[in-house]
Amino acid sequence: MFGAWWIWPLALSLYIAFRLWYDNWRGPLCQSEIEDFMASVANTQMSPYSDPTILRQFLETDDGKEFVMVNLVRVHPGTVTHPLTGQDTSSIELLRTYGANFVRVLLRHGGHPVLALRKVGGYLDSWNTPADPGWHIAGSMRYRSRRDMMALAIDPSLKHVHILKTAATDSTFSFPSQVVLGWALSPRIWVGMVLTLAAALIHLSSLLAFQLS
Repeated sequence: MFGAWWIWPLALSLYIAFRLWYDNWRGPLCQSEIEDFMASVANTQMSPYSDPTILRQFLETDDGKEFVMVNLVRVHPGTVTHPLTGQDTSSIELLRTYGANFVRVLLRHGGHPVLALRKVGGYLDSWNTPADPGWHIAGSMRYRSRRDMMALAIDPSLKHVHILKTAATDSTFSFPSQVVLGWALSPRIWVGMVLTLAAALIHLSSLLAFQLS
C-alpha cells in the first residue's frame, strides 16, 4: 500500500518542472540585453515591420511579466504564388504552415496560443476608426516575457518560414497587452488540477488493487 504514495512527489515534481518552464524567473530585461536585441533584430525579418522606437520603448519598460500579443490579420483573397515552390497556393494554407512552425518555436520559448478566431461579420460598434479593411483572423499569443519575444524574433528556426506569412498576409497589426479580467483558467491552475486528479486516480487504483489482492 505504501508504494502508492510515490505518485504524489512525482506529480509535484512535474508541476515544479512545468512552472520552471512556464514562468519567467529572470526578471526584466537589463539595458545591455536591450541593446543586444535591438542590434540583432535589425538584421531579421522583424525589422521592416516594426517601428524601432516603439519596440525599444516596450523593451525599456519591461516589468518582467508575461503578456499577450493581440493580432488582426487580413489575408490575400484566393491564391498567391508560394514563395518557395512557385505554385499557386491558398493564402490561408500558407498562413497555417507558417503558424504551425511559429507555434513550435513559441512553445520552446515558454509561450503558447491563447485564442484563434475567425471573423464572421463586420464592425458592429466603432467610431473614429478607419473603415473595416476586411479582417479575416484575430488571434492572441501568450509570451512568457519580453525577453522571450525577442529571442523568438531572432530564432533561426523561423528565418525560412517567415516569408510564408508575408506572402499570405495583405495587412495586419499586432499589439502587446496584459490580462485585466479573464474567466478562462490559467495553465498554472488547470495543469495543477490535472496532475492532482491523475495522481489521485492512480493512488486510488493502487489502493483498490492492493485490497483486492
